[in-house]
Amino acid sequence: MKRLILMMAVVAFAMNADAQGWLKKLGEKAVEKAKEKVEKKVEKTVEKKADEVLNGGNSSSTGDYGDVDDYQNDTKNVKNDFVRGSVVMFEDDFAGEQVGEFPSKWDLVRGSAEVAVINGVKCIEMDKHDCWISPLVKGGLKNYLGDVFTIEYDMLYDDREKNGAPSIEFDIMHESEPRDNELFTITYDFSYDKHTFDCSYCLTSEPSFRHKEGHASSQAGPLNDARWHHYALSFNKRAIKFYVDGRRVINVPNAKPGAGWVTWFARGGSKHTYMKNVVIAKGAVELYERNATDIDAKVAAVEKAIAETGKFVTNNILFETGKATLKSESMEEIQRVAEYMKKNASVRFEVQGHTDNQGSDAVNDPLSQQRAEAVVKALESLGVDGFNLRAVGKGSHEPVADNKTESGRAKNRRVEFIKK
Repeated sequence: MKRLILMMAVVAFAMNADAQGWLKKLGEKAVEKAKEKVEKKVEKTVEKKADEVLNGGNSSSTGDYGDVDDYQNDTKNVKNDFVRGSVVMFEDDFAGEQVGEFPSKWDLVRGSAEVAVINGVKCIEMDKHDCWISPLVKGGLKNYLGDVFTIEYDMLYDDREKNGAPSIEFDIMHESEPRDNELFTITYDFSYDKHTFDCSYCLTSEPSFRHKEGHASSQAGPLNDARWHHYALSFNKRAIKFYVDGRRVINVPNAKPGAGWVTWFARGGSKHTYMKNVVIAKGAVELYERNATDIDAKVAAVEKAIAETGKFVTNNILFETGKATLKSESMEEIQRVAEYMKKNASVRFEVQGHTDNQGSDAVNDPLSQQRAEAVVKALESLGVDGFNLRAVGKGSHEPVADNKTESGRAKNRRVEFIKK
């Protein structure tokens, strides 16, 4: 309809006698340019009027932003800021569990769950009819989370045929409250291709730990594609941040503290839901304070460690499994080290990469070297002088913990910055 109105307007203009007389006085080249200019002007006017007619008298335009192809979202990478807490309280990859049994580090509140194998990897299978589970932390106590913590897990669901997905709840509970009276909860399902994540939480002004007046939501997906997807939560005193595959989808600035324990709930799908690699840790994504601009506060931990021991050791620089590719969540830690190094520009550092003992030395030794080099490259990209950096791969030859346990292996997978 818009095109028809546009063509009628252009033809009407062309047939106007005064316009024809004016055009005849111009040269052939000028005529073509004038026509083009007039047509563009008429087209903009007519399309605007047509929009107003088709939208009930209201133009859909909200401003002149130029061509869509020229639009750039320069803040999109800011959402990749997750950092795991520094002290692991609970970790389970289900590797040592017996298939078909209920996992030994978990408690069943209702429904059914058991250890299963998906593509050769052990995980927990949450029954499609009803499943409510919680990890056994510190002997089953319900006050272990505190006010600064992170929780991570991988989840898989297959609804490629669109047969009906389950309702999933990820609930943070106060120690004195039962289920359905969560301190805050994140709910989502695996329907369609885009999945809405909702966070309901108690406001800081709320005296109780159950009346969730606050709400936040966002979308991500597709997540029902029979692939493993990574989910992560950070809570820091008042700030709730929830991530899907490294991208932040929930960002609540002021929620009521008082977290005690965590549960997962799934029900109503056409197939089972699977979960693995659950990690609960003390520590969280840095709390945003508008006036916190002092760079010394951001690098205080690095500076203190180097002053006291001559080195800074971190487990927060993470790589893709079996590769030297840095995960995006590693950049905050690398940024802190970079700021310290730039403040101490005359100091030289050895950047050491360390692995656990899984795999042979023939694989781990060059991998650790490549990972150390990847960290050096990242530091250089942040303005650190590469002359002061030397990458060294240590493989699994200098463990700091027992490689027989997953928590020990996690500590051995580290990066050290040693002052020379």
